[in-house]
Amino acid sequence: MISMVSIWASATTSEFALSDPATSSRPRRAQSKLRPPWLFGALKILALAALLLPPSLRADVLLAPEAFIAEQFPEQTPAPKALWLTGKLGEQVSAILGHPPASLRARYWAQGSRSAWILEEIGKELPITVGISVQDGALHQVRVLIYRESRGWEVRLPSFTEQFEQLQLDQDLQLNGNIDGISGATLSVRALSKLARLALLLDSQRPQ
Repeated sequence: MISMVSIWASATTSEFALSDPATSSRPRRAQSKLRPPWLFGALKILALAALLLPPSLRADVLLAPEAFIAEQFPEQTPAPKALWLTGKLGEQVSAILGHPPASLRARYWAQGSRSAWILEEIGKELPITVGISVQDGALHQVRVLIYRESRGWEVRLPSFTEQFEQLQLDQDLQLNGNIDGISGATLSVRALSKLARLALLLDSQRPQ
Protein backbone atom coordinates (compact mmCIF):
# COMPACT_ATOMS: atom_id res chain seq x y z
CA MET A 1 0.00 0.00 0.00
CA ILE A 2 1.28 3.48 -0.82
CA SER A 3 2.14 5.35 2.34
CA MET A 4 -0.14 8.31 3.00
CA VAL A 5 2.77 10.19 4.54
CA SER A 6 4.98 9.73 1.48
CA ILE A 7 2.17 10.81 -0.86
CA TRP A 8 1.47 13.94 1.15
CA ALA A 9 5.16 14.76 1.44
CA SER A 10 5.59 14.41 -2.31
CA ALA A 11 2.70 16.74 -3.00
CA THR A 12 3.74 19.45 -0.57
CA THR A 13 7.41 19.27 -1.53
CA SER A 14 6.50 19.76 -5.17
CA GLU A 15 4.37 22.80 -4.29
CA PHE A 16 7.17 24.41 -2.31
CA ALA A 17 9.56 23.82 -5.22
CA LEU A 18 7.44 26.09 -7.41
CA SER A 19 8.28 29.09 -5.26
CA ASP A 20 11.90 28.12 -4.66
CA PRO A 21 14.18 30.96 -5.87
CA ALA A 22 16.60 28.37 -7.20
CA THR A 23 14.01 27.26 -9.74
CA SER A 24 12.35 30.60 -10.45
CA SER A 25 14.82 31.39 -13.24
CA ARG A 26 13.47 28.51 -15.31
CA PRO A 27 11.07 29.45 -18.09
CA ARG A 28 7.48 29.12 -16.88
CA ARG A 29 6.62 26.92 -19.85
CA ALA A 30 9.38 24.43 -18.95
CA GLN A 31 8.23 24.31 -15.34
CA SER A 32 4.64 23.59 -16.36
CA LYS A 33 5.81 20.68 -18.49
CA LEU A 34 7.76 19.21 -15.59
CA ARG A 35 4.91 19.71 -13.08
CA PRO A 36 1.45 19.51 -14.65
CA PRO A 37 -1.03 21.71 -12.72
CA TRP A 38 -3.31 18.76 -11.99
CA LEU A 39 -0.54 16.67 -10.37
CA PHE A 40 -0.73 18.29 -6.92
CA GLY A 41 -4.48 17.91 -6.66
CA ALA A 42 -4.27 14.25 -7.67
CA LEU A 43 -1.61 13.52 -5.05
CA LYS A 44 -3.66 15.18 -2.34
CA ILE A 45 -6.71 13.16 -3.32
CA LEU A 46 -4.66 9.94 -3.06
CA ALA A 47 -3.42 10.97 0.37
CA LEU A 48 -6.95 11.65 1.60
CA ALA A 49 -8.17 8.36 0.13
CA ALA A 50 -5.50 6.52 2.13
CA LEU A 51 -6.82 8.18 5.28
CA LEU A 52 -10.37 7.06 4.52
CA LEU A 53 -9.52 3.39 3.88
CA PRO A 54 -11.38 1.12 6.30
CA PRO A 55 -9.11 -0.48 8.92
CA SER A 56 -9.87 -3.94 7.51
CA LEU A 57 -7.95 -3.02 4.34
CA ARG A 58 -4.85 -1.91 6.21
CA ALA A 59 -2.96 -5.17 6.66
CA ASP A 60 -0.79 -5.05 9.76
CA VAL A 61 2.39 -6.97 8.94
CA LEU A 62 3.90 -7.88 12.29
CA LEU A 63 6.57 -10.19 10.93
CA ALA A 64 7.32 -11.33 7.39
CA PRO A 65 6.66 -15.07 6.90
CA GLU A 66 10.22 -15.68 5.69
CA ALA A 67 11.56 -13.98 8.83
CA PHE A 68 9.47 -16.29 11.01
CA ILE A 69 10.86 -19.34 9.23
CA ALA A 70 14.41 -18.02 9.64
CA GLU A 71 13.81 -17.56 13.38
CA GLN A 72 12.72 -21.18 13.75
CA PHE A 73 15.87 -22.48 12.05
CA PRO A 74 18.61 -19.99 13.02
CA GLU A 75 21.54 -22.08 11.79
CA GLN A 76 20.25 -22.81 8.30
CA THR A 77 16.80 -22.55 6.77
CA PRO A 78 15.80 -25.90 5.27
CA ALA A 79 14.30 -26.18 1.82
CA PRO A 80 10.49 -26.04 1.79
CA LYS A 81 8.50 -29.23 1.36
CA ALA A 82 4.86 -29.94 0.61
CA LEU A 83 2.26 -32.25 2.13
CA TRP A 84 -0.72 -33.37 0.07
CA LEU A 85 -4.08 -32.85 1.77
CA THR A 86 -5.93 -35.73 0.18
CA GLY A 87 -7.71 -38.87 1.34
CA LYS A 88 -8.18 -39.28 5.08
CA LEU A 89 -5.84 -36.38 5.86
CA GLY A 90 -7.91 -34.07 3.64
CA GLU A 91 -11.04 -35.13 5.52
CA GLN A 92 -9.40 -34.43 8.87
CA VAL A 93 -8.22 -31.03 7.70
CA SER A 94 -11.74 -30.16 6.55
CA ALA A 95 -13.13 -31.30 9.90
CA ILE A 96 -10.75 -29.01 11.81
CA LEU A 97 -11.35 -25.97 9.60
CA GLY A 98 -15.06 -26.54 9.13
CA HIS A 99 -14.60 -26.23 5.37
CA PRO A 100 -12.37 -27.72 2.65
CA PRO A 101 -8.79 -26.39 2.58
CA ALA A 102 -8.06 -23.58 0.13
CA SER A 103 -5.23 -25.65 -1.38
CA LEU A 104 -4.58 -29.37 -1.69
CA ARG A 105 -0.96 -28.87 -0.64
CA ALA A 106 0.43 -27.49 2.61
CA ARG A 107 3.91 -26.01 2.44
CA TYR A 108 6.24 -26.50 5.40
CA TRP A 109 9.85 -26.42 6.57
CA ALA A 110 11.34 -29.14 8.73
CA GLN A 111 14.62 -30.02 10.39
CA GLY A 112 14.94 -32.88 12.83
CA SER A 113 11.94 -32.97 15.15
CA ARG A 114 10.86 -29.40 14.40
CA SER A 115 8.54 -28.24 11.64
CA ALA A 116 7.26 -24.77 10.77
CA TRP A 117 4.09 -23.82 8.93
CA ILE A 118 2.63 -20.63 7.48
CA LEU A 119 -1.14 -21.04 7.64
CA GLU A 120 -4.17 -18.81 7.08
CA GLU A 121 -7.75 -18.84 8.26
CA ILE A 122 -10.50 -16.23 8.10
CA GLY A 123 -11.37 -14.58 11.38
CA LYS A 124 -14.54 -12.60 10.84
CA GLU A 125 -14.10 -11.37 7.28
CA LEU A 126 -10.43 -11.51 6.29
CA PRO A 127 -7.64 -14.10 6.55
CA ILE A 128 -5.20 -14.08 9.43
CA THR A 129 -1.70 -15.25 8.53
CA VAL A 130 -0.08 -17.24 11.33
CA GLY A 131 3.34 -18.82 11.74
CA ILE A 132 3.34 -22.03 13.80
CA SER A 133 6.24 -24.25 14.77
CA VAL A 134 5.92 -27.76 16.21
CA GLN A 135 8.62 -29.51 18.22
CA ASP A 136 8.41 -33.20 19.18
CA GLY A 137 4.66 -33.29 18.55
CA ALA A 138 3.86 -30.22 20.67
CA LEU A 139 3.30 -26.59 19.77
CA HIS A 140 6.55 -24.68 20.08
CA GLN A 141 5.43 -21.21 18.95
CA VAL A 142 2.29 -19.61 17.55
CA ARG A 143 2.72 -16.13 16.16
CA VAL A 144 0.39 -13.85 14.22
CA LEU A 145 2.34 -12.58 11.21
CA ILE A 146 -0.24 -10.55 9.27
CA TYR A 147 -3.47 -9.28 10.80
CA ARG A 148 -6.13 -7.80 8.53
CA GLU A 149 -9.28 -7.64 10.65
CA SER A 150 -10.58 -4.37 12.05
CA ARG A 151 -11.28 -5.94 15.47
CA GLY A 152 -9.85 -8.66 17.65
CA TRP A 153 -6.26 -7.42 17.43
CA GLU A 154 -5.57 -8.78 20.94
CA VAL A 155 -4.82 -12.22 19.48
CA ARG A 156 -1.53 -10.77 18.22
CA LEU A 157 -0.23 -10.28 21.77
CA PRO A 158 2.28 -12.75 23.27
CA SER A 159 0.10 -12.94 26.39
CA PHE A 160 -2.50 -14.69 24.22
CA THR A 161 -0.37 -16.75 21.82
CA GLU A 162 1.86 -18.11 24.59
CA GLN A 163 -1.13 -20.12 25.82
CA PHE A 164 -0.61 -22.51 22.90
CA GLU A 165 2.94 -23.46 23.80
CA GLN A 166 3.48 -27.16 24.60
CA LEU A 167 -0.12 -28.11 23.79
CA GLN A 168 -0.68 -31.29 21.81
CA LEU A 169 -3.47 -32.86 19.79
CA ASP A 170 -5.69 -35.49 21.42
CA GLN A 171 -7.36 -38.41 19.69
CA ASP A 172 -10.38 -36.25 18.84
CA LEU A 173 -8.17 -33.70 17.02
CA GLN A 174 -8.66 -31.19 19.83
CA LEU A 175 -6.03 -29.30 21.81
CA ASN A 176 -5.28 -30.98 25.13
CA GLY A 177 -5.46 -27.66 26.99
CA ASN A 178 -7.80 -24.69 27.27
CA ILE A 179 -7.30 -21.39 25.47
CA ASP A 180 -8.79 -18.36 27.20
CA GLY A 181 -11.12 -16.35 24.99
CA ILE A 182 -10.99 -12.61 24.39
CA SER A 183 -14.10 -10.44 24.53
CA GLY A 184 -14.78 -9.02 21.07
CA ALA A 185 -12.28 -11.34 19.40
CA THR A 186 -14.14 -14.65 19.50
CA LEU A 187 -13.79 -15.39 15.78
CA SER A 188 -10.08 -14.52 15.71
CA VAL A 189 -9.46 -16.74 18.74
CA ARG A 190 -11.33 -19.54 17.02
CA ALA A 191 -9.29 -19.07 13.83
CA LEU A 192 -5.96 -19.33 15.69
CA SER A 193 -7.14 -22.39 17.61
CA LYS A 194 -8.07 -24.10 14.35
CA LEU A 195 -4.69 -23.34 12.83
CA ALA A 196 -2.87 -24.61 15.93
CA ARG A 197 -4.76 -27.91 15.69
CA LEU A 198 -4.10 -28.03 11.95
CA ALA A 199 -0.34 -27.56 12.37
CA LEU A 200 -0.19 -30.38 14.92
CA LEU A 201 -2.13 -32.69 12.62
CA LEU A 202 0.03 -31.88 9.61
CA ASP A 203 3.23 -32.32 11.61
CA SER A 204 2.08 -35.80 12.65
CA GLN A 205 1.59 -36.76 9.00
CA ARG A 206 4.80 -35.43 7.49
CA PRO A 207 7.62 -37.85 6.62
CA GLN A 208 10.06 -38.09 9.50
